Amino acid sequence: MRRTALAAVCLAAAATVSITGCLPGGEPKEDTSKVPFAGLTGGEIADKAVKATTGADSLRMKGEITDETAGGTVQLDMAMNKKGDCAGTMSMGGEGQAELIKVGDTIYMKYDEAFLRAQSKDSSKEEADMVVEMLAGKWTKTSATAEDSKDIASFCDLDETLSEFEDTNSDAERGKTTTLDGTPAITLNERDGKDRYTLYVATEGKPYLLRVVSKSAKEPGELTFTDYNKPVPAEAPKGKVIDLDEEWS
Repeated sequence: MRRTALAAVCLAAAATVSITGCLPGGEPKEDTSKVPFAGLTGGEIADKAVKATTGADSLRMKGEITDETAGGTVQLDMAMNKKGDCAGTMSMGGEGQAELIKVGDTIYMKYDEAFLRAQSKDSSKEEADMVVEMLAGKWTKTSATAEDSKDIASFCDLDETLSEFEDTNSDAERGKTTTLDGTPAITLNERDGKDRYTLYVATEGKPYLLRVVSKSAKEPGELTFTDYNKPVPAEAPKGKVIDLDEEWS
């Protein structure tokens, strides 16, 4: 089950990168002081948002992404920082949920029964029952430096997750101003063939990226970014924890 859970988390990370990577540079500048980012093109605003977002020490990423390689949707709600700590939940196709915590060099995960059974569809009933009995509702741990854990460890590192956001040369167009969860924002609209993308960028304080909406026919999705520079609630679970490195050694 460790490999299956890893695949789901890494898929979400990859989808995040692919959406933001579709910000490939500008329209005539607005010469007015009555709008946010006066005189800047949509592409220049997007570049500011990328710089501010990648400069944050921590953030929370939440949303749902559709990916053909996963055969459905991936739901993600994860707080992470540049120290490599993370804490949150994930799900595939809305079938159950897994909790994930990474503290230092240890990764902790807890799966509910629905998640385990969904990931055991290709196994026999006996095998699925055994996995559920062993792991459902129980915290497990594994070394973040183990070969099977390297991808998830990289995802929990905010620098790694946002690395592909950098060096963006966007031709996004300025859209309307709005308010997103109480934060004033401006929308930026991007096209890539038939696909459409909308970015929401904060217009007060630092120009953080607040939301990305993909209207791609193959991979629609939406990701919201909040809790910039706030502490990540990553603490080792209390009580009994199953050491998977020992179980599978």
